[in-house]
Amino acid sequence: MSPALTSVGHQRGFIVPIGGAEDRVGEAQILRRVLSLCGKHASIAIIPTASKKEDTGRNYQMLFESLGAHSAHVLKFGEREDCEDPLALQILADCDGVFITGGNQLRLSTTLGGTSVARLLRRRNADGMLIAGTSAGAAIIPEHMIAFGEEGPSPRAGMVALAPGLGLSNKIMIDQHFRQRDRLGRLLTAVALNPFALALGIDEDTACFIGPDNVLEVVGSGSVTVIDPSQVRGNSLAEQERTEAITLTGLRLHVLTAHAGFDLETRTPISA
Repeated sequence: MSPALTSVGHQRGFIVPIGGAEDRVGEAQILRRVLSLCGKHASIAIIPTASKKEDTGRNYQMLFESLGAHSAHVLKFGEREDCEDPLALQILADCDGVFITGGNQLRLSTTLGGTSVARLLRRRNADGMLIAGTSAGAAIIPEHMIAFGEEGPSPRAGMVALAPGLGLSNKIMIDQHFRQRDRLGRLLTAVALNPFALALGIDEDTACFIGPDNVLEVVGSGSVTVIDPSQVRGNSLAEQERTEAITLTGLRLHVLTAHAGFDLETRTPISA
């Protein structure tokens, strides 16, 4: 799925992938920043579809209300038919921001994909609404979603599986819990499969705030690893068996910490 076209007189809303395990009991700087970008009297819609825990949506609802949200609504899209509910769609049409929780990104893609909810999320983001997601909620943001994969530092054929995401951006791929779960190898393999998009490996308690100008800013206590395949000259993926190592040459890699940025259009890092 590709991003929706922006309507005349509008600019695209922020996209905020979070690496998971964001601080919720201290300064909560990532969630506070999300809320501030939604406006002074923000209404937040929470989509906990990825999680099997019954209290996930309610916990985020209470958290956003404690941080000053005017209202927070939990939208329980448990089945695909729930994604056509007129009341839920009206809440999404009226809210100032959407937050997608963690869990299993395949549960998100198989429940939301191709529904009125997915189409409305793309439409509203194209017209200015912020959409943030943590962990699995971050993974589903781009057009190409990392569905699952193996741990380890070296790329190997068959190490990762891709699936369609929401399509809020076709410029990036995202992996989360990045350093904590040793996911460099699977992100490199994803790049080998799709050497068009920038790959973002986002640590826990770390977020990328991607603005309408396609410039991201890093917020949080960890780092973001940016892999740029635009100058790749060697890619042996097609020649390797499933468990064999891959050769990739010409990659550029950047590691960004808080306040540093990256221009997704020019593929240029911006110093803190």
